[in-house]
Amino acid sequence: MSDFSWTEYTRFTIALTAVLDPLAVIPVFLGLTRGFAAGKRARAARVAALSVAIVLAIAALTGESLLAILGTSLAAFRVGGGIVILMMAISMLMARPDALRHTPEEAQAMADQEAIAVVPLGIPLLAGPGAISTVIIQMDRGHGLLHVILVLACIAFVAVLCWLVLHYAEPLGHRIGPVGVNVLVRVFGLLLAAIAVEYIVNGLKQMLPVLATAGGAGS
Repeated sequence: MSDFSWTEYTRFTIALTAVLDPLAVIPVFLGLTRGFAAGKRARAARVAALSVAIVLAIAALTGESLLAILGTSLAAFRVGGGIVILMMAISMLMARPDALRHTPEEAQAMADQEAIAVVPLGIPLLAGPGAISTVIIQMDRGHGLLHVILVLACIAFVAVLCWLVLHYAEPLGHRIGPVGVNVLVRVFGLLLAAIAVEYIVNGLKQMLPVLATAGGAGS
């Protein structure tokens, strides 16, 4: 496999981490698990990370087939997914809550349920529309069993990273502080905006080949 291919999977891992943005979930996680014993909070972190891995793996393995059933082209999904991710990136750059992940009403409604580790922590706070779009688009960027295995491995790696962040949410929250979290969120948002624009441009080129021809002629 070429270096370019490895670079693609590295970019995908970074992009997925930025979309999931586990650091931004720390305050919500601590709020929803307030009063939990240490063991119960650790279990919530594990279940949330496992939920992320399962949802994104299912999206990776079935997303393209689902789009075909719905009659939606991957090119259109690239544009739509890119717009969703760009909206998330703008919210991150402005350091404000992202309504695409969840609404305050949804978070409040789920706060008293036993399954908060799955909903809303795992879904949609972490594995939301942006993450699912990122995974499906990445699956379309390659072919073969090795590609599938590497994408799933990247998903597993990011899920483990989410578990580590949530497991150590309390000390991380105290050490980084609100200002530090906002700075990191903005950095991730800038990276995510660039990736989102690339998704949109590539999708438009697939939908409107004349754009690709014009771009080649102008270079």
